[in-house]
Amino acid sequence: MPYDWPPLVPGEADQVARRVAAVLEDAWQRLSARQAAVIAAFADNWRTPHVLATLEEFKQAIEAFHRAVDDEAVQFVGRQLPHLYEQGATAAASVSGSRFVWTLIHRDALQALAADSYGDFLRRSQETGRMADALYRAARAAARREVPLLAAGNVTARQAARALADRLAASSHLEYVIYRNGARVPVRAWAEAATLAKSAVAYNAGTLNQARESGVKYVEVFDGPDCGWTSHTDPDKAARTLRTVDEAAEWPISHPRCRRAFGPRPAIDSE
Repeated sequence: MPYDWPPLVPGEADQVARRVAAVLEDAWQRLSARQAAVIAAFADNWRTPHVLATLEEFKQAIEAFHRAVDDEAVQFVGRQLPHLYEQGATAAASVSGSRFVWTLIHRDALQALAADSYGDFLRRSQETGRMADALYRAARAAARREVPLLAAGNVTARQAARALADRLAASSHLEYVIYRNGARVPVRAWAEAATLAKSAVAYNAGTLNQARESGVKYVEVFDGPDCGWTSHTDPDKAARTLRTVDEAAEWPISHPRCRRAFGPRPAIDSE
């Protein structure tokens, strides 16, 4: 089934993050639904032709999932990130009375940001794809090895089929993004937080690179009053402090959904 979403239009960070999260959640949900259909086929109608047909639909769903995530990631890094980077750079240029131009430093910075962001989305989708592929292989092997043994259709066979379905269901959880520490996070929450983080980093990179190009040494930090410099709980509070451009580039944000931004201060001498 095609993923009927309109092209991503660059715009306000929160709005685009919600759109990206909705698209990715939809992709995960569709894949999870096809997985559920495979498991139901084993539990409710374990005849080999039916199971194999459902497995083929699941295989196609895995391929469609990868295409959908890749397409949205490409649109985000190719449209929204340049938009936000340019916004940040243009705002910084206006402070120093200059004009933003896509010089080599900016093009290289954007390319690095795009590669990093695309790689993060790709890694998450690949992890999910690996789980789906593993279930597909296990289910296909079971369809060829175990399902024919259930053909008698008696109560014992039905119980065995449901046990097989339960075993498959326990082996794969596609409705969550699973972090390295084992935490399971809803796809929408992960996708929105990740997109907002990449958006903030892109905007701030534009600001800081333009400040550096204009010879500005210091920036003022705009942040929540309780937000720390290197993490939300860092006692070194960030808001209204002055930091060097290099310090700011090291910590463009301090946590997911961070609202940090920077204002170049060209009047402050490096001494």
